[in-house]
Amino acid sequence: MGFLLRWMCAFVLLAATYNPTPYNYLRWTLDYGAQNISIAVLVGLLLLIGYIIYLRATLRSIGGFGMTLVLALVGAILWVLYDFGVLTLENAGFNTWLGLFALSVVLGVGLSWSHVRRALSGQADMDDVDE
Repeated sequence: MGFLLRWMCAFVLLAATYNPTPYNYLRWTLDYGAQNISIAVLVGLLLLIGYIIYLRATLRSIGGFGMTLVLALVGAILWVLYDFGVLTLENAGFNTWLGLFALSVVLGVGLSWSHVRRALSGQADMDDVDE
């Protein structure tokens, strides 16, 4: 349940920032941000804080190479689904949702990796502490 919650939060963060519908932060700020600049700045800062939390935890746990591997794995799975005819890539909006899904999986794995490593190896991760 923990991974699912972390992944869903990452997906909501990414989808709230941009998605193919008109209901996202980027579209809202382009259309109404000048009239509500204080709200646009507040929501933008909240989204930025969410990205900093996710990206920092992901980079610390799996690093850039790990992020690339997870994204490549998700891409390979989507490629197999496309080859077997389960997935079609003709709809641009659907492709955007697939991209959001793939990026949210990377962020969800990155935030959950310490828990997975502890469950598999029995070793706990700790932040570097200067003594």
